[in-house]
Amino acid sequence: MPGKNASLPQQPGFVQVRGAREHNLKNVDLDIPRDALVVFTGVSGSGKSSLAFGTLYAEAQRRYLESVSPYARRLFHQMPVPEVTEITGLPPAVALQQQRGSPTTRSSVGSVTTLSNSLRMLYSRAGDYPARQPLLYAESFSPNTPEGACPRCHGLGRVYEVTEQSMVPDDTLTIRERAIAAWPTAWHGQNLRDILVTLGYDVDTPWREMSKKDRRWILFTDEQPVVPVYAGFTPAEVRQALKRKEDPSYQGTFTSAQKYVMQTFANTESASMKKRVAQYMVSNECPLCKGKRLRPESLAVTFAGHDIADISRLSLRQLAEIFRPMIAGQSGRQTAAARAHPEKQIVRQRIAADLVARLDVLLELGLGYLTLERSTPTLSPGELQRLRLGTQVRSNLFGVVYVLDEPSAGLHPADTEPLLRALDRLKASGNSLFVVEHALDVIRHADWIVDVGPAAGEKGGHILYSGPAAGLEAVTASATARYLFARDRMPARRLRIPDTLDGFLKLRQVTRNNLDRLDVDFPLGVLTSVTGVSGSGKSSLVSQVLVDLVTAALGQTLEKEPEEDGDDYLEEGISHGRIAAGLERIRRLIRVDQKPIGRTPRSNLATYTGLFDHVRRLFAATKTARSRGYDAGHFSFNVVKGRCPTCEGEGAVMVELLFLPSVYAPCPDCHGARYNEKTLGIRYRDRNIADVLAMTVDAAAAFFADEEQVLRSLGMLQDVGLGYLRLGQPATELSGGEAQRIKLATELQRARRGDLLYVLDEPTTGLHPADVDRLIKQLHTLADAGNTVIVVEHNMRVVAASDWVIDIGPGAGEEGGKVVASGTPAELALSRSSRTAPYLRRFLEEHRDQTGEFISPGE
Repeated sequence: MPGKNASLPQQPGFVQVRGAREHNLKNVDLDIPRDALVVFTGVSGSGKSSLAFGTLYAEAQRRYLESVSPYARRLFHQMPVPEVTEITGLPPAVALQQQRGSPTTRSSVGSVTTLSNSLRMLYSRAGDYPARQPLLYAESFSPNTPEGACPRCHGLGRVYEVTEQSMVPDDTLTIRERAIAAWPTAWHGQNLRDILVTLGYDVDTPWREMSKKDRRWILFTDEQPVVPVYAGFTPAEVRQALKRKEDPSYQGTFTSAQKYVMQTFANTESASMKKRVAQYMVSNECPLCKGKRLRPESLAVTFAGHDIADISRLSLRQLAEIFRPMIAGQSGRQTAAARAHPEKQIVRQRIAADLVARLDVLLELGLGYLTLERSTPTLSPGELQRLRLGTQVRSNLFGVVYVLDEPSAGLHPADTEPLLRALDRLKASGNSLFVVEHALDVIRHADWIVDVGPAAGEKGGHILYSGPAAGLEAVTASATARYLFARDRMPARRLRIPDTLDGFLKLRQVTRNNLDRLDVDFPLGVLTSVTGVSGSGKSSLVSQVLVDLVTAALGQTLEKEPEEDGDDYLEEGISHGRIAAGLERIRRLIRVDQKPIGRTPRSNLATYTGLFDHVRRLFAATKTARSRGYDAGHFSFNVVKGRCPTCEGEGAVMVELLFLPSVYAPCPDCHGARYNEKTLGIRYRDRNIADVLAMTVDAAAAFFADEEQVLRSLGMLQDVGLGYLRLGQPATELSGGEAQRIKLATELQRARRGDLLYVLDEPTTGLHPADVDRLIKQLHTLADAGNTVIVVEHNMRVVAASDWVIDIGPGAGEEGGKVVASGTPAELALSRSSRTAPYLRRFLEEHRDQTGEFISPGE
């Protein structure tokens, strides 16, 4: 708990931290300068975020919330009180973390930046209204308000309906054979079929042979007749039972397929149920608003010849070009209405000046290709963080600490330079910047470096260095220093020569987002990096189109994370194109993304990788467990027979403090062990099951050295650099990069060889260069086994270590979406049209003795 500031002499211009113990921090003391760009570095899991966010930002937030009313405090998401003795000299803080924000499609670039608010005010006060139309307030120009939303589609822009074809995909089936796929499965579906038998419908005739009248009634009627149901009876036996008026099994209520789908989608709280019925709904453009989401009166108001929906579909760069001339009153021909209302001209100039100033910051950050209507679920975490950063630069706050989580994530090296300029502007305004970062270009730009380590987890949590960048070179224990001062070595690799490439996966006429009838060839059996500036179309090509076309061609279904907002199930984009060749070399596609491995603390790396199943079987095989009749289920904290009844396997109980952050205290009965006393009494080599879950991967590898199946999983986790994680560490505590590497390790341990296609989107996000080298080694292991590995990547270490590079661009948004160049890293580095080439060339030159690649300056 923080102490009184008076006990620590204040060092002018510094934030002073004493006794920081959050997570793996080892009671560290630290002085950090204010009004400077301070970068926190160290390998993944070393304790950087625990210091920057878990300690410094959490304490700044705690102090601020103590100054607001208890009622207002309840409205904030409060971070836990940090484990630290005391902190002095800490200004108010603003956190810009890598989070996707609201998952709903109603959240957009315009709402995140608040540009839409200004635009709505502009249309309300200075728009061109039709004759005799009354003034509309700003709320009427938002599709998210009752005043503005189109009454037909409720502000979604699309209407959703079900059709016979969508609900009955195979009309050769009978109703008994589940021709009506949209009906529920299991008992409920059987119940509806039994009701149809009672009603006299033939459930054994192929759907296509039934009368149109009968088909229409079954699918679309609003009637809900209640009839007797004779479970297990044949149609003939049902007819006899009805004739004899036998007592039925129960009374059943009929629901048409349409009513079932629409009611379930509107009312269910189950994400999986909502997702299931959504696949039977057909989306069409709203006939009233033509997809513009607003009511007709709002769309009738124009500005610069555009209604507000059309202007929101322009890129931020185009918006700036429209508004820039208006700042000086150069708005072109004025209408009679505008001349009659000179106050409109003042409003135009005032709002245009504000819009252009804010747009210019976003353009500097390389976001000019985005549109205001672009929904936040389609943005990368890096894009979303830069939007927030741009908003802060324009806010002109003074004297605050900005705590940023990897602002370079998702950025091409060409886009890192404007990011650094934006950070400099914030600093020049009198603010401090505390940045958690792995990118060497950002680290070199820092005024001050705090290096945490030396390793991850329990082997980290120490301050190796705190001071100006140059001084880090002398710190031999620092992994960061080895890379920052070019003492690193590229991982050794066997070059796969292009002449030996065994064919290509050829995509033709690819269309999605900014990709327009693109042809592209991916070499098979090698490691390929897809590069390009941020927003060029890399992820659209690889993570969307390639994944969609291959999974559809293979008849494969990929698990998708259910979103919280049901509208998103219906808003997914459509990939167009075809596979012209190469599919015969692919047996299965595996996408390794950064989505969480679980949504609750009950999920952890041991359960996800499957190694916990082996561990539980080892405990169940002990002599004591067999004598008590305990099976493997007794050693799961998710099963009643083995878990602690007090905390139900959570290990902790929550105490709600209303106006203060909720406190999680260890369970008073199991003391955090999660299991009941009898289960904890079973020991394997003198350790109980809770002891094993508390082990790190490295410790567990030593403990289970003789158990081949367990050791295989643990070895793969060590190979991807996760030896520091605890087996029972909750999934909710893992970063996106850690989750992705757990998924990669899970795939590696399955020992499939050849004919697999692995797709990874920016796998180096959140990774220190030392961890990037580990990742590269594993990607080559997959390719060596005859698999095809395709990564979307900005990191030049990965690009240089690839066998093939495909560069998308040349620019972002409408200026991108084309294959600029492709070939080996050395070949691509010579391209004159690629914006990636200069950075790749520089990297290869710096590491030519290690990579075997050489490009002479004259080439």
